Amino acid sequence: MKETEALDQYIADHSDSESDYLKALYRATHVNLLRPRMASGHIQGRILKMFTSMIRPRNILEIGTYSGYSALCLAEGLESGGMLYTFEINDEQEDFTRPWLENSPYADKIEFIIGNALDIVPQMDVTFDMAFIDGDKRNYIAYYEMVLAKLSKGGYIFADNTLWDGHVLETPKHNDWQSIGIKAFNSYIVNDKRVEKVILPLRDGLTIIKKLG
Repeated sequence: MKETEALDQYIADHSDSESDYLKALYRATHVNLLRPRMASGHIQGRILKMFTSMIRPRNILEIGTYSGYSALCLAEGLESGGMLYTFEINDEQEDFTRPWLENSPYADKIEFIIGNALDIVPQMDVTFDMAFIDGDKRNYIAYYEMVLAKLSKGGYIFADNTLWDGHVLETPKHNDWQSIGIKAFNSYIVNDKRVEKVILPLRDGLTIIKKLG
């Protein structure tokens, strides 16, 4: 086992375990869905849950539900009365994901919406205290600006995959729009004085962004 793999295992062994329900969802994701690596997984899930518990948001926005793993972790950290609004643009995902959310212990804290968040969220009469962006990497800047407009002062945005398997260090091919999108987002955020920001080298990169005044 490589050193990094051993360290990853050590981290997992010395962190809170995921629930049996989450373990079952993670297995089902790998068996039934393409690109199962898109699911957040054990350690990132525990971090999302803890961040939610620390921030104590009233409303959370998630862009990119996929199989629902991260949504369940975010909802797990919500206090009573809190609500997660999670958006999935791929309607073919609904048949798999909706039962996992609705049969979970946190079903009353989750509103699962199929559709384009860029079209729907601006029309919602909701202010968010926290957001998790994990959708189409080509639209990260658009997602960010939309979320920032709906975010409370002092609210937090978590943007996933911002190291993009190390491809941020490379010059992307002219038609690699996902890599181009991530690199453009990172460059955009670092120069934005409206927010504080830091990239955590967690998994595929997680950027923490705090809205200032």
